[in-house]
Amino acid sequence: MKRSDYAAALVVLAVFASAAQADTYPSRPITLYVGFPPGGPTDTLARIIADGMKGPLGQPIVIEDVTGASGSIAAARVAHAAPDGYSIGIGNWSSHVGSPAIYPLDFDVFKDLAPISLLATSPLWVLGKKTLPPNTATELIAWLKERRDRNEMTTFGTVGAGSPSQLVGISLTQAIGAKFQFVPYRGAAPAMQDLAAGQIDLSCLEASATLPNVEAGRFKAFAVMSEQRWPKSPNTPTMNEAGVPGVSISFWHGLWAPNGTPPAVIDRLDEAVMAALADPAVRQHIETIGQVIYPRDQQNPKALLAYHQAETAKWWPIMKAANIKAKE
Repeated sequence: MKRSDYAAALVVLAVFASAAQADTYPSRPITLYVGFPPGGPTDTLARIIADGMKGPLGQPIVIEDVTGASGSIAAARVAHAAPDGYSIGIGNWSSHVGSPAIYPLDFDVFKDLAPISLLATSPLWVLGKKTLPPNTATELIAWLKERRDRNEMTTFGTVGAGSPSQLVGISLTQAIGAKFQFVPYRGAAPAMQDLAAGQIDLSCLEASATLPNVEAGRFKAFAVMSEQRWPKSPNTPTMNEAGVPGVSISFWHGLWAPNGTPPAVIDRLDEAVMAALADPAVRQHIETIGQVIYPRDQQNPKALLAYHQAETAKWWPIMKAANIKAKE
């Protein structure tokens, strides 16, 4: 057999092998790695998506929370896993944009991970403990300036170094001269606990996960970080409306597999995601917690890759200029 014929035969065999794997995949439970603690927005969304994908796939998806380093430890688990479709990971801005900019990772988020689908997004908003003197965004800004003039520090909880919450804090420092002492947490859930207990003054967390606490009066919401007001809390102004323009960031989520996972398996997973996100019960559950599902034409690997690349190009220069360093 000629070398060219041999190579062509290998290609044909690979195609048939991939198709055969897709026909039998999945034949056992799939593990979904989550880089943030139970009770937080990423874990909550992961469980909703996993439950919705179970029917289309015919196999359960087991959630495994692996916290630390702003979600990059869980992402590493996925990057180093066997590329067979049985290890996948949910990621967000922190784990797939912020962390790679500041942590010495042993994997590349673009070369070692295969995108599956964009899932959902929600705004972040600035929150304060319930005993904080200001009640509105404009009052908060004035209060922060007064404390700055008295050289008093305000504690500001973040979900790790290089997280969106830290970038918002840095942006407020630059915009109004606020003096913050940043307090890093391993996830949104413990940050919420300390905020509700009054252990920290402020934080900037995902709106969907914190709305119940705001409605219950456990802490105050001052402003959303999106360009428009959030429908779930229409009376909360944007930071731009409060007189601090240019401070906006969204908290988006996507699904990845190890690089080298057969395209047919990626397609199978993507189809299951689309089926889940089209299910009325799943959609209602996601929308109830305040998440916005991406349009169907963005629920695919190509769209996730393009979005991920655009976010990286936007934020990495800003993070480098701020000289943000990992402290975990």
